[in-house]
Amino acid sequence: MADFLRNTDAFMWSMESDPRLRSTIVSVVLLDRTPNWEQLVERFDLLSRTMPIFRQRVAPSTVPAPPRWTLDTDFDLAFHLRRVTAPQPATMDTVLDMARVAAMADFDRARPLWEVTLIDGLADGGAAVLCKLHHALTDGIGAVQIAMTLYDRTEEGDDGRRPMPSVPIPTAPGLLSGVRDVISYDTGLAAAVLAAPLKAAPALVVNGIRRPVQTLSAVGSTMASIYRTVRPIGRPGSPIMCDRSKVRRLAALNVSTTALHRAGAVAGGSLNDAFIAAITGGLRRYHEKHGAVVGDLSVSMPISLRTDGDPVGGNRATLMRFDVPAAVADPAQRISSIHDRTNKMRSEKSLSYTQSIAGVLNLMPRWYIGSVLRNVDFVASDVPGIPIPVFLAGAAVRMQYAFAPTIGAALNVTLLSYVDTCAIGINMDSNAIPDPEVLYDCLVAGFDEVLALAN
Repeated sequence: MADFLRNTDAFMWSMESDPRLRSTIVSVVLLDRTPNWEQLVERFDLLSRTMPIFRQRVAPSTVPAPPRWTLDTDFDLAFHLRRVTAPQPATMDTVLDMARVAAMADFDRARPLWEVTLIDGLADGGAAVLCKLHHALTDGIGAVQIAMTLYDRTEEGDDGRRPMPSVPIPTAPGLLSGVRDVISYDTGLAAAVLAAPLKAAPALVVNGIRRPVQTLSAVGSTMASIYRTVRPIGRPGSPIMCDRSKVRRLAALNVSTTALHRAGAVAGGSLNDAFIAAITGGLRRYHEKHGAVVGDLSVSMPISLRTDGDPVGGNRATLMRFDVPAAVADPAQRISSIHDRTNKMRSEKSLSYTQSIAGVLNLMPRWYIGSVLRNVDFVASDVPGIPIPVFLAGAAVRMQYAFAPTIGAALNVTLLSYVDTCAIGINMDSNAIPDPEVLYDCLVAGFDEVLALAN
C-alpha cells in the first residue's frame, strides 16, 4: 500500500494553504573551511539512497485519505545541492540573511522537500552549509540523527562507511492502484475507529460496575486533556505581538550548556525550564520597552514521541500548548513555575491520542486552524544535539543553528546543543516584532539574568 503521510504531517502540509503557517526548517552549519565539494555531494547522494524519503515527493490522495509519499521519477541531485560564494561583507549576518530568504520561500512541490546550499568565501575564511527541509520530513531529533550520517568524527573521514547503494527504482503503479490504496486506507481507518471502542468496551463496562466513580473520572480526565490540547485561543497573551505576516527575521546567540543546566538545577528545574524562563524574561523586557504590561504568554513546545524502534529521521513530535508566567520578575521563581507547568503538560493523557487528534483537525476548516495558531505567542524547542566535535567533508563544524518555523506564532526560539554550547536560533515574524534588534537585546538580557543563577 502507498506510504501515506502520518496525520500530524498531513496536518502541517495542509495548513500551508496560508503561507504564514509554513512548516519550513532552516539550519546553518558553520565550518572552519570550505569542505570538499565532491565528498559533500557523495554524502548527500548516499543519504538519498539510504533514506528514500529524500527522493520522494508528496502526492495528493482522494479525501479523506491524507497525501502520500511517492518516488520522484525525475529526481535530480544537482537541483537539491547548490554552491555559491557569499556576497560582501560575507559575515554571519550575510549567511543569516540568505537563511531568512530560504525560510520564507516555498518548496517546489513537484520535487522532494529539501535543499542544501554550500556558502563559501566567508570573510573569516570559513564556510557555511544552509539546509532547508520541510517539517514533514523530520523533527529536530530526527534531523540530528540524519546529520550524524553525514558527519565524520575525524578530519580524514570515518573508516567503514557503507558502499553506495543502488538508486531506488519506482515500481510502475497499476491503473487502479491509487484507488485501491485509498480504499484500503479508508477501510483500515474505519476498522481502527470501530475496533478501539469495541476493544475497550468490556474493560470499561467491568470497571464501570466495579469502580463507577473512578471510571467516570478517568474518562472525564482524558476528555479534558484532549480539550486542553485542541482548545481554541481567542487572542494572543501579548498585547503588542499580535500581527502576523510572511516576512521573517533571523538572529542567533550562544550560551554555555553547563551554565544553563546549572541555572535550571539551582531553581529546581531542568535546562529546558531555564531556557523557556530566559525567553519569557526577555519577552517581559521587550514589553516593558514598549510600555506594555504582560501576564501569561502562550507557548507551543514540541514533545518528542520517538521510540527506540522508530527509523532514523522522520517526524515523531507533537506540539503541546501551555501558558508561561512572563510577568514573574524573579528568574528562579519563574524557572520553578515553568518546571511545574511543563511537567503537567508532559503528563497529558492526550499525548497518546496525537495521531487521532491530528486526523480530526485535518477535517477542520483551514481558516479555523489558522486563527488558532496565529494566537500563540511563541514556540520554544530544545533539541539535544551532537556532544562531540565532528567534521563534514574535511571541514570542522564550528557551530550549527536551527531556525524552526513560527507556525503562526510571533517567534520561534530553538536551542540546538553542540559539544558544550547551546546554539540558539531565533525566527521572528516582522509584523509581530517590527524591531528585531530590540527583541534580540532583550532576549540576551533574559539569558544573562537566568545564567547569573549559575554563578
